[in-house]
Amino acid sequence: FVNVRLEEEKPIFNKQRIDFTPPERINHLAVCNNQLCMSLGKDTLLRIDLAKPDQPNQIELGRKDESKVHKLFLDPTGSHLLICLSTSECLYLNRNTQKVRSLSRWRGHLIESVGWNKQLGNETNTGPVLVGTSQGIIFEAEISATEGSLFNTNPDQYFRQVHSLEEDGKPAPVCCLEVERGGSENKYFIIATTRKRLFQFVGKLAEGSEQQGFSSIFSQSQDLLPSFQEFPANMGYSEITFYTPKLRNSPKSFGWMMGNGVLYGQLDYVRPDSLLSDVQVWEYTPDIDINLNKPISIVLTQFHFLLLLHDRVKAICTLNGQEVYEDLFPDKFGTLKKMIKDPVGGLVWIYTERAVFRYHIQREARDVWQMYMSMTKFDLAKEYCRDRPECMDMVLAKEAEHCFQNKRERTQITLLVTWLAELYLNSLGQLESDGNSVIFQETRDEFRQFLSSSKHKECLYNNRSTIYDLLASHGNVDDMVYFSVVMQDYERVISHYCQHDDYSAALDVLSKHCDQKLFYKFSPVLMQHIPKKVVDAWIEMGKRLDPKKLIPALMNYSQMGSSQQISETIRYMEFCVYKLTVTEEAIHNYLLSLYAKYKPDSLLQYLKQAGTHPSEIHYDLKYALRLCAENGYLKACVLVYRIMELYEEAVDLALQVDVDLAKTCADLPEDDEELRKKLWLKIARHVVQEEKDVKKAMNCLSSCNLLKIEDILPFFPDFVTIDHFKEAICSSLEEYNQHIEELKQEMEEATESAKRIREDIQEMRNKYGVVDSQEKCAACDFPLLNRPFYLFLCGHMFHYDCLFQEVTPHLTPLKQSRLEELQKKLAATTQTSKSRHRPALKDEGDTASLGKGNAGTSREQIKSDMDDIIASECVYCGELMIKSIDKPFIDPQKFEEEKSSWL
Repeated sequence: FVNVRLEEEKPIFNKQRIDFTPPERINHLAVCNNQLCMSLGKDTLLRIDLAKPDQPNQIELGRKDESKVHKLFLDPTGSHLLICLSTSECLYLNRNTQKVRSLSRWRGHLIESVGWNKQLGNETNTGPVLVGTSQGIIFEAEISATEGSLFNTNPDQYFRQVHSLEEDGKPAPVCCLEVERGGSENKYFIIATTRKRLFQFVGKLAEGSEQQGFSSIFSQSQDLLPSFQEFPANMGYSEITFYTPKLRNSPKSFGWMMGNGVLYGQLDYVRPDSLLSDVQVWEYTPDIDINLNKPISIVLTQFHFLLLLHDRVKAICTLNGQEVYEDLFPDKFGTLKKMIKDPVGGLVWIYTERAVFRYHIQREARDVWQMYMSMTKFDLAKEYCRDRPECMDMVLAKEAEHCFQNKRERTQITLLVTWLAELYLNSLGQLESDGNSVIFQETRDEFRQFLSSSKHKECLYNNRSTIYDLLASHGNVDDMVYFSVVMQDYERVISHYCQHDDYSAALDVLSKHCDQKLFYKFSPVLMQHIPKKVVDAWIEMGKRLDPKKLIPALMNYSQMGSSQQISETIRYMEFCVYKLTVTEEAIHNYLLSLYAKYKPDSLLQYLKQAGTHPSEIHYDLKYALRLCAENGYLKACVLVYRIMELYEEAVDLALQVDVDLAKTCADLPEDDEELRKKLWLKIARHVVQEEKDVKKAMNCLSSCNLLKIEDILPFFPDFVTIDHFKEAICSSLEEYNQHIEELKQEMEEATESAKRIREDIQEMRNKYGVVDSQEKCAACDFPLLNRPFYLFLCGHMFHYDCLFQEVTPHLTPLKQSRLEELQKKLAATTQTSKSRHRPALKDEGDTASLGKGNAGTSREQIKSDMDDIIASECVYCGELMIKSIDKPFIDPQKFEEEKSSWL
């Protein structure tokens, strides 16, 4: 193999100090999507767009109290910055504004973590996000950068609790939150960590309901305890980090820094029980003490995780858990405070109070092949040195050495079996050329016994491609077929028979082993040559074959014997429809097309038995109609029109074929008399004008009771003898006379009824009632004569205003609005009459008197209209009381208020 010295490479982790001297000490730093934000001193915020680092933007928070910045959170787009203060307040700043806004709904909670929404978040809106507090409460919130409405100018749209986390029965701070969508069916995964526990919440959100938030995922876990992992050690906080490849939207791996070490592994979005897989724990080395020298931050890359201590950075390889890098920082910069990775740019940032550093990670995978090789994962090792031939040679040499050390016996067997096969084939070739048939046959039997030996079966199977190549190189077709059968490689056997035109043998192999995939693959070829036998085999397979997948074979007609193929195709389609009761539309449509082209006698019968209602039909009605119309099958078209309930088209077409068929179509719309009459008139017009058969036209009258003689008379020519429909005319006239008599009788009864009503009205006008001075209002129980009142025939008496109050709630909205309108008109006429009550000249007085008369008339009309609404019946005895039976005594909306007043 090639053994060359590898060239000197640049280090994987390349540190660079940023040329930046902060005017005040750095408290916190956040970076995402090339947007860097840092908190300086007590009240200053500095924002830098890393694409334009020479244009920093400085903002004063304007805080006069003793509050300090507790944490900064920047969303994945780099647009939304949350500034959490030590006084349990939270401020919000959007990238496109200079205005710092307070989140009033968040007040009173010390924010420890934020789970951003990567799917719905954009530059102006965060979408639903999760917020974790120091008291273990998880809130759901949404922030909008727009000013909002006149009444809601706050950026926080809502802030509601969805869950709470505990450790040892007490609330525990939510150190980290992560929301991911993975897999299919809108499945969401939420990871939350406390100091010692890692919680997982998994749930599905309905399609289109993502904007409504994640509360349903937490509610699904209320009955069951959420899945979590717990470790005993507690260093007061924990931190989780994720690695997302460049071409993926969801993270691939994770690393959780906690008291006992670093828990790291892969993320599997398919597993139903847990998102975490291939989990391992890297325990802290002796120089890391969670009491004296605890780790501060963690960042995960493709093959490493970086740990930040107070004075150094360590890099540990996730493949073997070995420490591969350590970088010590000088004391002059101060204690290291935090390490952050920009998930978009991929750079790692570290800062102290006085300096900012940046790590470039380059060609991280260059030495991975060595690790995989030492772990004997040679396939992965070859994958990572594909473009480095000198490394590939080393991996292949190591793999070969490993194989010989661990599988020496198997390798020797493979060599021996292959060598014996070659010897047998050489011997058979020599014997065949010599013409020694007896020894040739004995040697062949011995060779076949060798090929079918159970001792060598595994070895032959694993190296069958090599044996096939040997057989092919010697041209030994018969033994190759035999070996294919032994290896159960039936596809090769069938291909061989088809190539040698032995289609019956190929079908025998197919039928014997009943492999559906092989049926689908070879049926098109076999159907061209032995269609009857193929269809027999299909029928024998029954429901084990999917007819829809056989359609390509059925449509692959050859030039010779196409009629037999067509008849066999129809036979199999009929078997599928009538015996297997297949409901696939494609099958029924195909059978329909075959009937239309090759077997029209069966077309009408199939359409009749297929059903008469669209819900029963398994073929495409429009396709069937087009097919029948193209081939001129009018009766079939009529039948399809009837099923589609297009009765006019059905009758029009049926009249071209048979009048009796049109009559059956005309009677189908039983619930629509107007349409039935229209259809029968079409038939009558056709009979009179096209067939000129008066007698048949008269039969239409007797067949449909909706038609009268006068309906069809306009269709007859002007000069026609009356003999044929004399009887019908007389019958019609008699019916009219009878109808006229009935109308006269009804008119007389109506006149008599009107007379009695007038008499009753006159009698009612003269009716009166006597009201005693002691009478009281039925509603308020106060004396009746003090105010205007109503007296009803039932004896109930009401003040005008009391009756108004009683009736109004029971009126319809339309009548209530009408009553309000009349009240306004009445008030207007009262005001007008008051303004006219003044001294006037004679002429003026006459005019005023006339106007007053009109006003009075109008006023009386308004009062009459109001009486019609509120005094049409007694509120206690009339229909209003009956309608109010099912109404509760107390308004449901005021029930609690009423209930509390009684306590």
